[in-house]
Amino acid sequence: MFLSLAQSRRSIRKYQNKPVESEKIDRLVEALLRAPTSMGKNSWEFVVVTDRSLLKKLSSAKPHGAAFLKNAALGIVVCGNPQVADVWIEDASIASIFIHLAATSLELGSCWIQIRKRKHDDTQAAEAYIARILNLPAHIRVETIIAIGYPAESKPAHPKESLPYDKVSLNKYGVLFSGRP
Repeated sequence: MFLSLAQSRRSIRKYQNKPVESEKIDRLVEALLRAPTSMGKNSWEFVVVTDRSLLKKLSSAKPHGAAFLKNAALGIVVCGNPQVADVWIEDASIASIFIHLAATSLELGSCWIQIRKRKHDDTQAAEAYIARILNLPAHIRVETIIAIGYPAESKPAHPKESLPYDKVSLNKYGVLFSGRP
């Protein structure tokens, strides 16, 4: 079951003009809260955004790669608290992939919008722009926004033959994994 989710999950940037049902949002939130964290510290925090005017503002968080958020039914802003754990980035990233897989399992499309280390414009970081819009406390950091909605595009799974197996070594770096240990 997991492998079929991983095989079918694709980044979706076009969405139907259709809200995501509250039951599905509840399931997405449950998936987030089940994401593993280092030492169980739960250094992540989330802001679920369904308000269209906020989604439009957030879609301007950075000059490239966020505009499609304005047409999504919801966005989940994935944050971390460095005061809780020094691995907040990893914790937030794991939660982000949980969102993608949960969305796929619910027949929703999703796409990652990188925020940390991105600029809003020449005067401020994307994180600062988002923090102001969402009234985030100063110590909360933004890793990403995940756009979610009913897909208005279909993308086939990547064929197994196209996977970069040359990036996998067996026992020692450079000894290519052949698919059989």
